[in-house]
Amino acid sequence: MRARITAVAAHLPPRVVTSAEVEARVAAESPGYRPHPTIVERMTGIRARHVMDDGEQASDLAVAAARRALDRRGIGADAVDLLVFGSASQDLIEPATAHIAAAKLGASCPVFDVKNACNSFLNGLQMADALIRTGQHERVLVCTGESPSRAIRWTVRDRAQFADAFAGYTLSDGGAAMLVEAAPDGGIFYRDFAAVSSAWEVGTLPAGGSMHPRDPEYTYFSGDGRRLKDAFLAAGPQIFTDALTKTGLTWDDFAVVAVHQVTLPYLEVLRAVLGVPPDRLVVTLPEHGNVASASLPLQLATAIEAGRCRPGDRIALVGLAGGVSLGVMFAEL
Repeated sequence: MRARITAVAAHLPPRVVTSAEVEARVAAESPGYRPHPTIVERMTGIRARHVMDDGEQASDLAVAAARRALDRRGIGADAVDLLVFGSASQDLIEPATAHIAAAKLGASCPVFDVKNACNSFLNGLQMADALIRTGQHERVLVCTGESPSRAIRWTVRDRAQFADAFAGYTLSDGGAAMLVEAAPDGGIFYRDFAAVSSAWEVGTLPAGGSMHPRDPEYTYFSGDGRRLKDAFLAAGPQIFTDALTKTGLTWDDFAVVAVHQVTLPYLEVLRAVLGVPPDRLVVTLPEHGNVASASLPLQLATAIEAGRCRPGDRIALVGLAGGVSLGVMFAEL
């Protein structure tokens, strides 16, 4: 059996924060430092991002998207036989956030989490594909809820600390979900993954683990955009070019090529290196920011709603996680 994507949905919190508001907050909360006006939008191309309410959790964002996906398929949560929560965010260290999402959704199936930074959702989809193809499950709900607004450093000492925290100012909250079902044809027909684990320090959120279990100083996201780009360029585009060679396809054979989006300049570097035609991209970054693992399903949901792809079309998912993980997946809707 093949694993076919039968429904896709995204959920973005209604509260929108502009890049100008981000700079203003940093300036207001940092007595010793004031960011240069417009620096966030100029450096990233991001005009706005979404921020969840104080009382919301990552699981709430996932559940909102999951309900929308199930409604589009015309089924209830009781029809799902596995729920995978694939996200860089989580409600708690323990238990798996998948349990919380399932409880809120009213699902009683087995569940588990998959965590791999911004590739978490794509790896969750990889697990759904494998479990369906091996006959262990027939209908899998893969969902994510990203809450990176809780890890942004607003008070900075100086320019160096602002630069270290800068990646956080691109981040946006959001949820997404895909329903993946057993089908005799179509569906996911190619997948490949790679890692450059020596670059793991490029982007970190250290708190809560054995390294830094309780120190509040480590509860903020830290990243180096230049090292991220260098790590990708060093790894090279081979995993993606191999995918085309092995399938005998070109990017023009896909209705949509969804590429993880961090900043517009970085997206253009990736597009140029990979040779993706601009008209195959779905650029969500300027108005929605970097929604981490929700980026790929958000792009696909946006494309479907805009009529850019429909059942029978091929789609490509190109995943990148902090320069450490690379992934590519081809599917027929």
